[in-house]
Amino acid sequence: MPTVLDAVTTREIIISDTRELTLEDVLPLYEANEWSAAGKPAELLNGLRNSHSLFTAWEGDTLVGLGNAISDGYLVVYYPHFLVHPEYQGRGIGIRLLEKMQEKYGHFHMQVLTADADTVEFYKKIGFKRAGETKSMWIYEGNEH
Repeated sequence: MPTVLDAVTTREIIISDTRELTLEDVLPLYEANEWSAAGKPAELLNGLRNSHSLFTAWEGDTLVGLGNAISDGYLVVYYPHFLVHPEYQGRGIGIRLLEKMQEKYGHFHMQVLTADADTVEFYKKIGFKRAGETKSMWIYEGNEH
């Protein structure tokens, strides 16, 4: 079981700010969601551990969701990874992870994320909206994730 520094229990799911993750914790979650970052496991794990914030969702010893933030610490925060294992979606885990981020970053001038087409409505429900007429742009070595 991870060290729980700040935990909120929702049913049997624990939301934690632990950074004590292993590849054995992380890879099944990314592979189940077909995120291409799983193809760069060392970089993925280091990136998560070095995020400005990282919140994880656990059922026992199983990582079932996570969200991370990259930030200047004052004005701007970017949420690059929010994912919940497909078998656990629809149970409020994603909302709980985002609530933890809002506790920390809700007062920031700008909160940014990139939403895939099938997640747009989820993010709209919690207050995100399209950023004017801006278009996402990237140099990317992965697939859609």
